[in-house]
Amino acid sequence: MQLAKPRVDIGLSTNHLEPMLAFWQNEAGVPFDHLLPIRPGQDQHRHDANGSVLKINHHAEPLPANPPAGYRELIIAREGLTAPRHLADPEGNRVSLVPPGWQGVRQVGVRIAVRDLAAHRRFYREALELPEEEPERTPGRFRAGETLIILEEDPSAPVDAAMQGPGWRYITFQVFKVDEEHAKVLARGGREALAPVTLGSTARISMVRDPDGNWIELSQRASIVGSLE
Repeated sequence: MQLAKPRVDIGLSTNHLEPMLAFWQNEAGVPFDHLLPIRPGQDQHRHDANGSVLKINHHAEPLPANPPAGYRELIIAREGLTAPRHLADPEGNRVSLVPPGWQGVRQVGVRIAVRDLAAHRRFYREALELPEEEPERTPGRFRAGETLIILEEDPSAPVDAAMQGPGWRYITFQVFKVDEEHAKVLARGGREALAPVTLGSTARISMVRDPDGNWIELSQRASIVGSLE
């Protein structure tokens, strides 16, 4: 996969905006960037996590109480720390603030629980074409630009989580040509969740799913690549 931005973004959903913003901006120290209206009843509060976008999607209508996805934790490298700080937001979404370089996290890391580590390693290596770091010593750690994806085998990890629901729901890769990358992922074993669609003049996006059904957004964003053609 040819990344248009060398960092992965991550999105969560909530009905409780004010306490979530207070936690992420004040306690976790992730600065607010801008508000992006998605559709009537859904606004995305975008925050800058070392160049990755933390997307806090606020839904006016009650979210269904669907089980969580496999996305388990956001890890943010923070200058000035000498030891990790393990936190959880008001809805239980986990975040760790760590010294730069802690367990290989130099920018941000995303920890994902998976049922079959071998299947997910094939997916990230072959369908997403990401390099695996030290596979013989620490299998399941993939580098997407500066971001570290950390796969951890857990037989109880969720399967086919719904996109609608509270908590961590998806990650985003920014690419140059979403139609081309989407087709490649499907040809190499990914499952389609949403065919490419254009969102006004902002972006052209698609959704695919990993072997456990976790949602992955592919995004061709005009502000990054200059064109949605």
